[in-house]
Amino acid sequence: MTGEQNSRLNAAESLRLHWPEYGMEFVEMGVYLFSTCTFATLLQHPASPLRHYLANSLVRRAFFGLSIGATIAALVLTPWGRQSGGHLNPAITFTFYRLGKVQLWDAIFYGVAQFSGATLGVVLAALLLLGAPAHPTIHFAATLPGRYGLATAFLAEIAISCALMLTVLFSTNHDALSRYTPYFVGTLYVIFITLETPLSGMSMNPARTFGSAFRGRYWHALWIYFLAPTLGMLLAAELFLWARAGVGPYCAKLHHANDKRCIFCHDTRTPEPKNPNAEIEEIHT
Repeated sequence: MTGEQNSRLNAAESLRLHWPEYGMEFVEMGVYLFSTCTFATLLQHPASPLRHYLANSLVRRAFFGLSIGATIAALVLTPWGRQSGGHLNPAITFTFYRLGKVQLWDAIFYGVAQFSGATLGVVLAALLLLGAPAHPTIHFAATLPGRYGLATAFLAEIAISCALMLTVLFSTNHDALSRYTPYFVGTLYVIFITLETPLSGMSMNPARTFGSAFRGRYWHALWIYFLAPTLGMLLAAELFLWARAGVGPYCAKLHHANDKRCIFCHDTRTPEPKNPNAEIEEIHT
């Protein structure tokens, strides 16, 4: 199926043909948020030996950053992450939609999968950890504005989200660096969680924030984590296009140096069209 044919898919056709990718994003987001709650509990809960062993809050954030950064990189590099693209973030998906690399219904279904997967991941963590993530020191790993206020949190989220998307766009479109994109992304998570968390809680991801907020009922300033990451990544897209004189990205995958199916615009490794005679008719025209 060509990119043009793919762009003509309606909601039902997109769901029928691309449901495996939507399911993969759902599971990946669930694992991401489950891991986030688990590591936050291990490092922050007063009953955890790690909390007492790592007495310094900066050191604890660094270890938390290492655990989350490694989780993100590993998820992108799994077979499912290589097929779905490993977005794990509706703001990333929407930015690739803006850049013409994700079709409308794929973007919508990716968003549904990401939000629902994140929510389920937090719920499962709360159940399996016997409610420990609900402790006030953890708040289900909620992302909340720091003591510097809402404006600082908003600007900080824009800045780190822009930096993340710029890294993804420039590295995935560089021949020598594209295969290392998951490691670059993981490294940014380590740095941002360690250093930026006191400002905004370090989200960069509307679904990640919603998953924790839904279970913990922490709706304070939720708009920041929906709006700021999206604006930051859209800004990165504009900067990317400006730097490349309007030339867009090659693909919407964070790791496309693999043999997995690609449902995005550049590739032909997608399911056959509904009309089996479509390609034959095209040859004869």
